[in-house]
Amino acid sequence: MLTITHTHEAGTMIDGTSRGDGTAEVLKSAGWRWGRSISAWFVPQSRDRLPKLHTITRTKSALEAAGFEVETEIDSTHRATADVEAGKIERQADRVDAVAAKAERKTGAEDAAYDKARAALDRLPEGGEPIKVGHHSEGRHRNAIAKADNAMRKSVEASADATTDKARADAATHTTDARYNPVTVANRIETLGAELRKLERRITAQCYDDTRGYIDATADQIQARATRLAPHIDEKRDQIAYWEAVRAAQVESGKATGYDRSTVKKGDRVKIRGQWRIVVRANLKTVSVATDYTWTDTSPYAEIQQLVRPE
Repeated sequence: MLTITHTHEAGTMIDGTSRGDGTAEVLKSAGWRWGRSISAWFVPQSRDRLPKLHTITRTKSALEAAGFEVETEIDSTHRATADVEAGKIERQADRVDAVAAKAERKTGAEDAAYDKARAALDRLPEGGEPIKVGHHSEGRHRNAIAKADNAMRKSVEASADATTDKARADAATHTTDARYNPVTVANRIETLGAELRKLERRITAQCYDDTRGYIDATADQIQARATRLAPHIDEKRDQIAYWEAVRAAQVESGKATGYDRSTVKKGDRVKIRGQWRIVVRANLKTVSVATDYTWTDTSPYAEIQQLVRPE
């Protein structure tokens, strides 16, 4: 018996598989991946999200067609966004420690490989003495050159590996800061708002009929959609509330500027991405600024770093 499970915290996983039982081919074709760290199959990007029911249904049907018995245990509730973000920050901190430790190990391996290469080179005859073909030293000389060449190649590879892991460690330390960048937070709120409005429109969206074309949804259809989409709508609203609170705290602390249409006027000078520009028009969500050409540029209000009135 195979069991497909889903929780908001763990994501979508499957229990009961074993190596060589034939499930791997089916799961791969359905978009699943094997997680070495958890020793289990999982659906990518399913953690901290509501279940992808179409993927679960497709996987269940494919496994049953292959002769397996499958049951599902699906939890469609979602955790609070604050808890989700706290978990992400904690996992990222653990990843930073792991990547930093790996980078340190690779640096040690790089040093050791260089020392071996240097020692191999030192064993070669001084002054780059050529190989004496036919002499009793020929074999020993050729072996020494081959060992030195191999040691130098490993040293170069170790250096490249260490450089790569150092870069990954440095990037990992900035991931959480980048996620909470004020402009990123403002853009995320806009994106979540658009996704919420799209979900709400789907409840009352028209249906397509082959003979009558697009027709209004019936009351039963609207009710069924509202029930099915309710968890997703609740999740989006909770996410928006969380990030709006983050945004408000950033504005209050001065980390974000918080300009909008009510505070930006035509003729103002605004600093955007390090450059001062003249405001041509204050739109609902963006500000239009003059350029050295015949057109204007637009930027979200969140990108305004500073504002100066003409007077």
